[in-house]
Amino acid sequence: MSSITCVPTVPSSGNTAELRERARGALLGLAVGDALGAPAENMKPSEIRSRWGRITGYVTDTPAGTDDTEYAIFSGLLLARHGSALTPAHVEAAWHEWIADRDEGPFRGAGFSERGTLENLRRGLAAPISAQHRHAWSDGLAMRAAPFGVFAAGRPAEAARLAAIDGSVSHEGEGIYGGQAVAAGVAAAMAGAPTIAVVASALAVIPDDSWTARSLRRAVAVAHRGERAVRSAVVIGGYPWTDLAPEAVALAFGAYAAADGDFREAVLTAVNMGRDADTTAAVAGALSGATQGASAIPSEWASPIAPARGTCLPAMAGHHVLEVADLLVPGPEEMTP
Repeated sequence: MSSITCVPTVPSSGNTAELRERARGALLGLAVGDALGAPAENMKPSEIRSRWGRITGYVTDTPAGTDDTEYAIFSGLLLARHGSALTPAHVEAAWHEWIADRDEGPFRGAGFSERGTLENLRRGLAAPISAQHRHAWSDGLAMRAAPFGVFAAGRPAEAARLAAIDGSVSHEGEGIYGGQAVAAGVAAAMAGAPTIAVVASALAVIPDDSWTARSLRRAVAVAHRGERAVRSAVVIGGYPWTDLAPEAVALAFGAYAAADGDFREAVLTAVNMGRDADTTAAVAGALSGATQGASAIPSEWASPIAPARGTCLPAMAGHHVLEVADLLVPGPEEMTP
């Protein structure tokens, strides 16, 4: 596995403001990427070009995040509640409290992995059995993994450990690896690691011979050639589902590497590649937002991001990603010099 010795240490207590700026960049970047990518979800690049040309900003009058943002808020609030003491039992209890057992009618969104998990939980199954469904390899954990990197800034292995605990309720195998890669990458970016070290940190926490690792390496290897090369390197042509974790995570890291961490370019590259564009742009936004901080996010993209509407998860209505970011960053008195 790749080395993560090149990841800088967490900013000292004198740099709490820097850490908070990166945390806000990561989660606001996730929400912005989600909102930018949502209209292009499940589309081919040719379809995007035919409809909008090249997407360079919001293409709807009321941009908003999808299940990606609301599940990231869910995981962030869960992590703020339990911190490093998080257990599968805590995660399972939160799924029941905030989603499965709420009397709000049928489940209103998200992907097949979340639907399968809820069906299992409502049948009385517990983790890890609750994760045994047909879409355990989806990018549903990857889309909500950024908060673990924010919390474990500068500690990619710890971020990956926590992401795997969260994912144990809903994912297995490649679905877990995808989430771990995202969490570790964000953790490295939170400490100011350069792009190459962010990618190395993601690869270091997953098996070298996994589908996710192979796809990620292929994407990054051709990133200098642009989005078409990245897409060609990892997309499974003809496969009907676009939420494959190995594919979506690789596209997101490929976009991030192609842009060398620049927020605007990373997110737009992900959006214009299509496929699961809300998730790939959300992950690229989290990585580049942690790298550059919230100030790098264009104001015309950041301003429309409002508190979650609860469209997918009614229990998350009213929570803002910036609120969650602040909850996950320790105050000066909690940081070691």
